Amino acid sequence: MPRLRHGIAESPPLMNHPLRATLACNLDANLLRAALPLLEAGRVEAIEWSFDALFNQAERPAWFEDLLQAYSDENRLLGHGVYFSLFSGRWSADQQRWLDALRALTRRFRFDHVTEHFGYLTGADFHKGAPLSIPLTSTTLAIGQDRLKRLQAACGCPVGLENLAFAYSTEEVRRQGNFLHRLVEPVNGFLILDLHNLYCQLQNFNLTADELLALYPLDRVREIHLSGGSWAESRLDGNLKIRRDTHDEAVPDDVFALLERTMPRCPNLRYVVLEQLGNSLGTEEARLNFQSDFERMDALVETRNRTLPPVAVQSFLPASPLQLETEPVEDDQLDRQQRQLSDILETATDYEQARLKLANSELMNSTWEVEKWKPHMLETALAIAQKWKDGFVFNE
Repeated sequence: MPRLRHGIAESPPLMNHPLRATLACNLDANLLRAALPLLEAGRVEAIEWSFDALFNQAERPAWFEDLLQAYSDENRLLGHGVYFSLFSGRWSADQQRWLDALRALTRRFRFDHVTEHFGYLTGADFHKGAPLSIPLTSTTLAIGQDRLKRLQAACGCPVGLENLAFAYSTEEVRRQGNFLHRLVEPVNGFLILDLHNLYCQLQNFNLTADELLALYPLDRVREIHLSGGSWAESRLDGNLKIRRDTHDEAVPDDVFALLERTMPRCPNLRYVVLEQLGNSLGTEEARLNFQSDFERMDALVETRNRTLPPVAVQSFLPASPLQLETEPVEDDQLDRQQRQLSDILETATDYEQARLKLANSELMNSTWEVEKWKPHMLETALAIAQKWKDGFVFNE
């Protein structure tokens, strides 16, 4: 492990750094029922916990606390945020409370790193809904960098961002990797490369894996996510199916193939994480499929571990103390446009009504480039926003 001085990484040693087969593990009855045989067999080398799903819960069950503590004590507990809404145009009291709660949580548990999603959340208060994309501009870059600095200051460990599955246009897909790189640079942060998110973009925008991977800073990938999803038929084009990152099915063979192809290209990779929502694990068959997916992932990780060359371990900690602005960076115009877009996506009855509302909104002829949005992706944004407008659900 790199030596630390006041939270700053010193020169890293040269060593083999084995990858860890990891489970996304939350306080969810079905998920924990599926994970229990793997946990009991000692197969799960680390767990990733969506900590903010329980911020409003006064107490966690003692047995769940014990599980978290066991992995924390071994420095194998990862924190994954859902509700921070990194790119909201206006800083909110909810965001400050989120950071305060995370800071308090780090006094209880030791996170090896903490991550959030790229994008902003739909919903009137931007702390509900699903993450959707934002304009890739100097304004959003400044806001994102400011929020990542505040996140790193709160948790005191490496911080990273997960790539987003959804995009409105091919140009947006092509630009996301470089934009993520620029976002994390000031904090020396890292990326979660979600391979099912990439798979969605490959399918929805007719790209090749090599073409898309070449657009990402793979040396900054510290974690990979695996999950499944679903297909949605477009009402605009009966011959068109949209790949959705719904986390409710087994991992496709093509995503496992992406894992094999990607791991050797990520020299600082440390964790490979299997995700699935508990509400899709209600049957014994689904739970067995989930366990099979973990075992398949574990076997690929172990194969990679046997061939890992010695590398300099990247700490992904800031190279020097971070300088935070007294006031968070904000942009009134972005805030106003996000609220307009959220309202349109959550209330429009269909694609045509959404298109007309957008045409008469401030988003038209703006940095959002509404004119370039693919119709079937606007249709998909409607479905995402209206499905998750009351927040993600982690069943207990």
